Order: sequence, then structure tokens, then C-alpha cells
Amino acid sequence: MRWLTAVTSRLSRWAMYIACACLAGLLCIVVYGVVMRYVFNDAPPYVEQVALLLVISVAMFGAAAGVRDAGHIGLDSLVAMLSPKLRFWCDIAVQVLSVAFGVALLAGSVEMGLSTYASTIPTLGLSEAFRYLPVLLGGILFAVFSIEHLIARFAGTEVVRSWH
Repeated sequence: MRWLTAVTSRLSRWAMYIACACLAGLLCIVVYGVVMRYVFNDAPPYVEQVALLLVISVAMFGAAAGVRDAGHIGLDSLVAMLSPKLRFWCDIAVQVLSVAFGVALLAGSVEMGLSTYASTIPTLGLSEAFRYLPVLLGGILFAVFSIEHLIARFAGTEVVRSWH
């Protein structure tokens, strides 16, 4: 379990670093686009596509780090009223559903990436499949982090958060 925690903790930190870098890049590209459009009356055509890729990346990597650190939305007040045994099984159900969601993201992004591989993003010249890369990586991270929570729950331990 220690090696898994070491790997997932590092993956979670890198996911958050990537999300933060993409958020900073998003801020820069949007400000650049606004200045170019309204000050110089010369809107670059690629700004919207780059911003869209960065938004997807921020969402997927940030959400994955949130899954690792149990920062996702929950009904804690309702679950706290349950018996310890029911709380255990509610947590197991949440983690199993999170694994299923990660696998669904992975499968859907692979399917969409394969179906759009031949097309290109209009102003970037990249394959449309590139749009689905953050979703694919996010799906893998969702599943891995949720599996770590399942293993820890059955072992009777807690997953130590990457961000204290």
C-alpha cells in the first residue's frame, strides 16, 4: 500500500500543478485575446481553441486531484447520521461509482479520439483527438485514485491527502 500511496500522491500533485499551469495559461491567453481584439482590432483566430483546451485540462486535472484528496461534493451531514457499517458501505459505493465514472471517461475519450483523429482543430492544425487527451488522462486518474481509496477503506486506513 505504501508504494501505491507514494505514486498516487505524486500523481495528484502533478495533476494539480498541471491544472494550475493551465489556469495561468488560460488567464494569459484570454487577456491576450481581449487586448488584441478591443485595443488593436486584430483578434487572433486561435485564442478560442487554445482557451477551450486549457479549460478542459483545468477541469479534468483539478477534478482528479480533488478525487485523490476526497475534495469532491458529498452529503456528509446525511451520511454522518448513519451507523458506522452503513457509512462504510456508502463510502464503498461512492468509490465504486467513481471508478466506473473514470472508466467511462476513459472509454468515451478513446472512442471520441479515434472517431475524430482524422479531423483537425481549425486554427491550430492539431488533430481533434488532442481535445480528448485531458479527458483520457483524467479518467485514468479518477479510477486509480478511487481504487486507492477502496483499498485503503478495506484495509482500515485513510488516504493521506497530497495537499495539507
